[in-house]
Amino acid sequence: MNTIHENKDLQNLLNTFSVDQGNYTFSKINQGYINDTFLVLEHGQPLYILQRINSVVFSNVPAVMSNMSNTLSYLKDKEYSTVALVPTKTGELFCELKHQDYWRLIRYVPNSIAYDIALNTKVAHEAGKILGKFHSLLQNATSDQFVDTIPQFHDLKLRKVQFQEAMNNASQERLHKAIVAIEFVTFIFPQLSELSSLKLPSRICHNDTKLNNILFSKKTNQALCFIDLDTIMKGYFYYDFGDLVRTIANTGKEDEKNHDKITFDKIMFESLLDGLKTTSNFLTPPELKSLPLGVVFMPFIHGLRALTDYLNNDTYYKVSYVDQNLDRSLSLLDFSKKALLQIHYIEAMVTKKLQASGN
Repeated sequence: MNTIHENKDLQNLLNTFSVDQGNYTFSKINQGYINDTFLVLEHGQPLYILQRINSVVFSNVPAVMSNMSNTLSYLKDKEYSTVALVPTKTGELFCELKHQDYWRLIRYVPNSIAYDIALNTKVAHEAGKILGKFHSLLQNATSDQFVDTIPQFHDLKLRKVQFQEAMNNASQERLHKAIVAIEFVTFIFPQLSELSSLKLPSRICHNDTKLNNILFSKKTNQALCFIDLDTIMKGYFYYDFGDLVRTIANTGKEDEKNHDKITFDKIMFESLLDGLKTTSNFLTPPELKSLPLGVVFMPFIHGLRALTDYLNNDTYYKVSYVDQNLDRSLSLLDFSKKALLQIHYIEAMVTKKLQASGN
């Protein structure tokens, strides 16, 4: 992909969208691993999010944007402040600047903030609540309206095959460095097999519900909405639940090297469950049964993907130093291990707090 960093280039790009003429400035946002994102400001006030969609990761950009548009049509509720796409001047959802160089524009949600870690139990509670609200609003969405833009995104069998292929092709140096992660991955695969035997309803899922993909009110810390809707497609509720838990109950950052800092925070976990309980009456008994292993599964699948990417010489995730993908993998797998050690507690809490709200 071409590189755009100059304000003049970004201004010319912005002019392809249906926005008023203005003296805009641009500030790069570095939270995401996949897309290139810029905050668009006028007189210091944020107005839009301008984003290049990574067409290597998302090979079918029209389908990504169609999924996003379909999703937004359902996310209309007084308790859900959805994001809004700004069309191009020709009425399209995105613009193709050059071949496979795709950009979109999203209205900035005023007085909002995203957190990398849960600062307090209020944030955890609100995150659980907005997750349930998101899924309850999408209950009536049908799968034929959506395209699997990354087929088998969280499919363990596929990720296992990719991991084994990466091991076969990896350098000896990287295999040696990754030996601890490889041994743990091999050990835990069989323990997650129970999930595949459950008869779960397919739902339209976000599929990337890490905490910093939720916007909160700067004034009240109320959760407003989910952002980064690129991975909207069919899935199971435990995907979104487990992914949110891994960034709320996990006390370490995603590439934390000191694993003593990584613990399973029970207080944050219970606060998340309390929030989810207020909006989760759509959950079925099999879905409730899947949630505890989902807490183990999601950090594991992310750790497995980071490990696979490391063995493949970092072709998927952005890295800022040589072994960052390995550090991500080890950190995520460590949290997965610690969640597994708490599995009976997690089962008890899910039963206690959510069972009454399930169908």
